[in-house]
Amino acid sequence: MNFKYTAIALTLMGTLTACGGSGSDDSSTPDPVVPETGFSFAATEMVTNLTNDVIVAGYADLAAQGDALLLATQALVNSTSQADLTAAQEAWKAARKPWEQGESHIFGPVDSLSIDPHLDSWPLNTTDLQTQLDNNTGFDAETIKSWNDDVQGFHTMEYLLFGDGVADNNKSISDLTTTEREYVIALAEVFRDYAKQLDDAWQISHNPQDANALPYADLLTSPGSDNNTVYSSELAVIEELINGMIGIVDEVGNGKIADPFGDSLANADTSKVESQYSWNSLTDFADNIQGVRNVYHGEFIGSADKQGIIDFVAAADSALSVRISSEIDDAILKIQAIAGNDDMPFRQAILDEAGRTRVETAVTALTTLQTSLESDVIPLLSEWNPQ
Repeated sequence: MNFKYTAIALTLMGTLTACGGSGSDDSSTPDPVVPETGFSFAATEMVTNLTNDVIVAGYADLAAQGDALLLATQALVNSTSQADLTAAQEAWKAARKPWEQGESHIFGPVDSLSIDPHLDSWPLNTTDLQTQLDNNTGFDAETIKSWNDDVQGFHTMEYLLFGDGVADNNKSISDLTTTEREYVIALAEVFRDYAKQLDDAWQISHNPQDANALPYADLLTSPGSDNNTVYSSELAVIEELINGMIGIVDEVGNGKIADPFGDSLANADTSKVESQYSWNSLTDFADNIQGVRNVYHGEFIGSADKQGIIDFVAAADSALSVRISSEIDDAILKIQAIAGNDDMPFRQAILDEAGRTRVETAVTALTTLQTSLESDVIPLLSEWNPQ
């Protein structure tokens, strides 16, 4: 409960203190204590942990997966082994995971350096992709970097490695042409380079054109410093993190799922399904919300307990902090449940009546989570008393 004292009451309090009611000879007169409104929380540890152990660690993993993906595609040069193609497909999926989870904090260098469109443009321009295959040989990374984003990145590699995804996602090694092998290897090299650039931006310098630019991680962990023109306070950092969570929940529910789902079975459009060639869509969506969970809890699953946004929320309302955690987990489970008992890929689920019902259930869970973040968590920013 908050109390407001009248001027008369404060005067009386000051007088009683000055009189030293117990006979004390202490002549000092302390200022009257007026309880604060809102809640208090020391955020430095949380911000530092989320920066280093979630965001930076995630991008370091992405860079490592980029190296592994390049090696896996290089093994395809003269291979006739289906196991080599399967290994390259698995390497693609492994690189996809830290990227999709990282979409919960898709701000900073991933945006300013245009790495997001370079790596993850969708939809794929299959017409131009085929033109490149028909008119080029001996692909090299630097040339590909000059091409449009919709013929490079994750989904171009996906199409080459998995096939068109219509009937299945099990391309045969015998169907992988020499030109496709050359192209996918060069694409993996481009991917490796951009993933490393993103990792370096967070750990070395966020602006390669500025010799004095700090690592982007330092901007989050030292808000308000003289050379930090991005974040003026920890409040600004926490707001960025929470809005990042809201942004990806909204994108998954109202974009990635809703756009291909359509307003009826007749209007479902599988051409809008992201990661449709690999049938990895539901894993992508679940990983997006897993990324929200990473930021909220402050650690990856299986890691030691660290401070996350949940601790900020709990300082204001412990019941709310638990409810948000439950809603995040529920959204992940409902997305995974879209597959049903037959492990149905998302592109097939939106064309199936029972599948569409499961999709609607998942969207409802995402809407609930988004509403809670917007209506219950964001207002806490204005109630917080930083320490």
